[in-house]
Amino acid sequence: MHEAPTGEPLLLCRSDELAERGTAVVFDVLQWGEAVRAFVLRFDGEVFAYLNRCVHVPTEMDWQPGEFLDSSKEYIMCSIHGAAYEPRTGQIVSGPCSRGRLTRIQVQEREGQVYWFPNRDTKPVQALPSDIEGKA
Repeated sequence: MHEAPTGEPLLLCRSDELAERGTAVVFDVLQWGEAVRAFVLRFDGEVFAYLNRCVHVPTEMDWQPGEFLDSSKEYIMCSIHGAAYEPRTGQIVSGPCSRGRLTRIQVQEREGQVYWFPNRDTKPVQALPSDIEGKA
């Protein structure tokens, strides 16, 4: 079950930045008010996005920046614990935890662009006043 979107879709990347079963685009979000990483990848022609957090222990999973798939390019794999997840659903298929799924972020691909939708729990990272002052 997915959390219902609460905001307008936000541009994430161009569609051509996501090669089939290739490197994911990593982006920052606020999950329950905490800054965390998320990622979007293309698998079997569709785009899927998840929080970059293993179900077993909440650690980032990519073994290199944006690299989430196992060597066979069949599963999202946690580089720390070896947990494997089904890319279409985020459901765990093997590893140290027997149940659970990755936290999915709703995405949409249209007109050559990929967008993500904030929801009650997952929101965009806002620029801090100190970040804005430092650029002035």
